[in-house]
Amino acid sequence: MADKTKEVTPESGDGEKKEAPERWQQQIVDMGSATTRNSHGAIHCLTIVGQVEGHMVLNQNTKTTKYEHVMPLLASLEESEDIDGLLLLLNTVGGDVEAGLGIAELISGMQKPTVSLVLGGSHSIGVPLAVSAKVSFAVPSASMTIHPVRMNGTMIAAPQTYNYFDRLQERIVKFVCKNSHISEKKFLELMLKTGEMAADVGSVLYGEEAVSLGLIDHVGGLSEALECLYGQIDEKKHPAE
Repeated sequence: MADKTKEVTPESGDGEKKEAPERWQQQIVDMGSATTRNSHGAIHCLTIVGQVEGHMVLNQNTKTTKYEHVMPLLASLEESEDIDGLLLLLNTVGGDVEAGLGIAELISGMQKPTVSLVLGGSHSIGVPLAVSAKVSFAVPSASMTIHPVRMNGTMIAAPQTYNYFDRLQERIVKFVCKNSHISEKKFLELMLKTGEMAADVGSVLYGEEAVSLGLIDHVGGLSEALECLYGQIDEKKHPAE
């Protein structure tokens, strides 16, 4: 009878061995990510959840995604010969603008196959993160909030402050429009819309609406996102002659 012993993998440091599922569970706990391999190749699944944390450490009661964890991980994934593609799962309220935009720029600059899937929401700076992958998906119930750049805390009331906000907002608009099919005019219109949000300026889009406007590529769930990623991986491994 064939040996049905489960796969075990040595852990660094203590010399103990752990079963593969237990190793994946620990990876999820440590980094909010997991790597799996099948006949299509090795896929790394990375989650962007809660609030994107920037230079200021948020309180312990806030669910965060730390940019200093995500950035080196993305760089190592791009360089790794063992990883064939990246699946990005998004359910974020937004957060630090420059940290989120930095992560989005890293993803958009990757040569590896990438697919993003908006689940729940991808608000504020989550919008650039959603469009940063080569192909983007959103489930029908997903929501995306688009609004002008805002800042909490003390501000200096000077023309230079307004100029800084204006230029930062311009960077976001250009990035989103470059990595999606929505026009700058339409995106700015959504960003500055009044009357839709009770206590703010901006717009809230849902899955199918985001696709119809060209912000997101497709409406779909996990299976559709994975099929798209498999297709990219296969095309990269076997380019058309």
